[in-house]
Amino acid sequence: MESGGGAKPSKVEAIKIASQYLYQQIADEYRNGVSHMSEDAATVLKFHGSYQQDNRDVRTLMKREGKEKAYQFMVRIRVVGGKLTAHQYLTTDELSRRVGNDTIRITTRQEFQLHGVFKEDLEVTIRTINEMLLSTLAACGDVERNVLCCPAPIRDGVRAAMQADADRFASHLAPRASSYWDIWVDGEKLGNSALPPQGPSLVPTPADDPVETIYGKAYLPRKFKTAFALPDDNCTDVHANDLGFLAVVEHGAVKGYNVLVGGGLGTTPSAQKTFPFLGVPLCYVDRDGLLEIGEAVIKVFRDFGNRSDRKRARLKYIIHDWGLPAFRAKIEEYLKRPLIDPKAVTVTGVDDHLGWHEQGDGKLSLGIPVENGRIKDEGTLRLASGLRAFFQNYGTPARLTCQQSILLADLEPSWKREIEALLEEYGIARVEQVSTVRRWSMACPAMPTCGLAVTEAERALPTIMDELEAELAKLGLGDERFTVRMTGCPNGCARPYNADIGLVGRSATRNPDGTPGPGTYTIFLGGRTLGDRLNVEYKDYVPFDRVVAELVPVFTRFKAERRPGETFGDFCDRVGVEAMAGDPAPSPA
Repeated sequence: MESGGGAKPSKVEAIKIASQYLYQQIADEYRNGVSHMSEDAATVLKFHGSYQQDNRDVRTLMKREGKEKAYQFMVRIRVVGGKLTAHQYLTTDELSRRVGNDTIRITTRQEFQLHGVFKEDLEVTIRTINEMLLSTLAACGDVERNVLCCPAPIRDGVRAAMQADADRFASHLAPRASSYWDIWVDGEKLGNSALPPQGPSLVPTPADDPVETIYGKAYLPRKFKTAFALPDDNCTDVHANDLGFLAVVEHGAVKGYNVLVGGGLGTTPSAQKTFPFLGVPLCYVDRDGLLEIGEAVIKVFRDFGNRSDRKRARLKYIIHDWGLPAFRAKIEEYLKRPLIDPKAVTVTGVDDHLGWHEQGDGKLSLGIPVENGRIKDEGTLRLASGLRAFFQNYGTPARLTCQQSILLADLEPSWKREIEALLEEYGIARVEQVSTVRRWSMACPAMPTCGLAVTEAERALPTIMDELEAELAKLGLGDERFTVRMTGCPNGCARPYNADIGLVGRSATRNPDGTPGPGTYTIFLGGRTLGDRLNVEYKDYVPFDRVVAELVPVFTRFKAERRPGETFGDFCDRVGVEAMAGDPAPSPA
């Protein structure tokens, strides 16, 4: 039943073990005066929350001139449940201007990313982040990543309980070796609430390690993602995570959770052994059992995940290969007790929490759309300056969403008019001023920073949105809600495979002058906003400038043939992609 099949461990496995709990290669290189790190050190650096990258816009020029790549680093700030203080936001903003590229990026996992950081600035950047009581530890790497939770600051007791559970879970699953603090903050742990507790794990197993009790010397076979969600508000896309906790609410309180396992959207088109997969129900647990069940799932993944082939090293492949009954039996073996069957609770709704909302305590929240998560000043839109002015003036907390937007919390109702005036002054659109299709769209960063990207995404999607807005308006579908998600490669970082429309980078192209073009894309149709259904391939190798033209016939047919109340994704799923490109049926007389 072992997923690894006894094959030789991959090179990355050897690097992790040689790191001596994520220490050696970084300690040897982070102050050596070189502009970049070796491949081994860069692999370990991911666990510390940073990716080594280069500016791909100038890669060809640098090579032509005989120069090394324009190396830079992305630093990812882990923000459990998306919760931020004004001080934390302002410190991140200041870092973006002092050591970054003058932008902040909100990720689809409720985090911040700083781009364009030079190697010599990594130490001050990571230390500053820890001093503001956030962390970069485990924001990347083969560990539990940032834990997601509904960010809405609604004072109903339910969301506060879920956020508390997310904090407990993130703390328990954080790496425990001291290397991160020894290297970046002189051994100080600076009072961070996300730090792991001392003491043994809840589920003792023979493979446990004295230093990293849960992870061991080689950590996990691959990354691991967890989300908390509500059935009527799946804003964290719970089915797309390795581990999901879907709240069971009774009498206005969280009683426990349905546990979902195996979600993961990354795939490799050339390898049929890889595929996207949505999390499936495993069991039900009361709130006090969530650490135990989560640890058991992670330990089974640790012990049986594929460590020879990283393309097949996610939890979803264990569940696919074994079958859910065998996986459940192994979890029960680790827990030494039977599991409780899931409750009859499923995802029924999703909210992006944008616009003005009452919190339930007399105060308001305001969700501000941030196109593709990029906070910057550009032209008349001075989003970075406007948010800086807001936090300096009001000092209230904020929340980050999995749709890459920001929620301003704890606002006095008397401030509403002046806050709207501030937004207008800085050219920041309120949600009512944004089209529905743009509101529900998002893209990964892709070019020029991501080394895996084969096409544009963040820089290309606004043009797609401009064209879609015009075509939908012509068809009278401008108010239709559906998700459009675009990525520069098949790894699925913006969750394209369960969207109504997924646009996935397929191949690179060149402009007539030889510079990189936006590329070709695979169009997927038939997922839905709820996030509980995968889409299917519609057309492959579609040039960027043909994407919207290929979608127009589908929207035309949708308008003519939809059933009452039917959503776009449900229509595509019902009709089937093979029938989608034909002429629409005639309207009934």
